[in-house]
Amino acid sequence: MYQVYKSCSVPPINSLARESVEVKEDNQFLGFQTHFAGSMDMYSNQETVADYLGAHEGWFCRCAEPMKTLPFGDNGYIITIGKYGAFGYELEPKIAVVLELPVNGVYHTRSVPIPDQPFLGYLVDYQAIMKLEEMPLSSPSQEIEAIFRQQERDIPAVITQVTWELHMDVMVKFPKFVYKIPRPILQKTGDKLLTQIVRQVSPRLTYKVQEDFHSSFNLPLPPASSRLFYRLDSCEGGLLA
Repeated sequence: MYQVYKSCSVPPINSLARESVEVKEDNQFLGFQTHFAGSMDMYSNQETVADYLGAHEGWFCRCAEPMKTLPFGDNGYIITIGKYGAFGYELEPKIAVVLELPVNGVYHTRSVPIPDQPFLGYLVDYQAIMKLEEMPLSSPSQEIEAIFRQQERDIPAVITQVTWELHMDVMVKFPKFVYKIPRPILQKTGDKLLTQIVRQVSPRLTYKVQEDFHSSFNLPLPPASSRLFYRLDSCEGGLLA
């Protein structure tokens, strides 16, 4: 199942992002963070899954909908998450991410400064790690047997489990009127909102990628029980350096 990477250090806001704006350690910025992990099953061998994930130009923008996406470079995407707000202050956050080539079967995704974009009032450090593990399906569950029987397909000898972990660290420069609200309330509300955004976006993207993969290869879609998603405490897991 899920492999925890032992590290309690929280990575700083992306150094490149810091270079795009002077961040002072004062009351202008508030920081929020959240950790999540999850997994999904793919009914195929690891090589096929890796080839599909590597050709992200064929599925990323489609699976990210209804979020707006704009490719840049060879492996980058600018994502408009949607509109969110509290206390009369609303944002339509954007994030630029790069999907790095896998190293020893480990995939890294990280945020970078949005190209040619002025400071938007916030900084985002997003880091995710993903691993593929091929697993024998010697004793499939009755649920899996029923899924393949319904489509009159042979049960595969192996499946691939995709496990992942993400860390998101956000710093926001609010308008002055927001700081009239007590800081503990701002902190609690901001952390809750960031968690809500990840809970909304990540499971939806996971499902759509899983659905797209199996549809592309004419394979039955795994049941909901094949997808896990859960929040991590700040020191429960860490990103690989």
